[in-house]
Amino acid sequence: MNIETNHQLINTNQEEVYNFLMDMNNFEQLFPKDKIDSWESTEETCTMKIKSMGSLGLKRVASTANSLIYLDSHGKTPFKFTLNIYLSEKENNTSEAHLIFEGDINPFMKMMIEKPLTEFFNSLVKRLAKIYL
Repeated sequence: MNIETNHQLINTNQEEVYNFLMDMNNFEQLFPKDKIDSWESTEETCTMKIKSMGSLGLKRVASTANSLIYLDSHGKTPFKFTLNIYLSEKENNTSEAHLIFEGDINPFMKMMIEKPLTEFFNSLVKRLAKIYL
């Protein structure tokens, strides 16, 4: 299953957004407080419980300076997945971000989680833009 979020304009430059996202401790600001519990993070990993979806863990495994951050599933997750964060420079000291999620999910589970996951990931890029307003 693949999910690509909306492309979100961010009111700061690409390098600043990239540096913020390279520290996974900052990811807590992206997740809606009312939807997560048990947040734990380091510079390279984060784990949490997402209400109504279960545990989720992310680990940064690679990056391309200022443009791409590769994240893999980490710890106790219900399925294996990758989540890639794409950044691009725009005019007037702004940038654009979007996420692409790829998960190995059976068809039954896909029917149940595709819509909530799509909404969840779109909310992450929206929250990223709000940090820089």
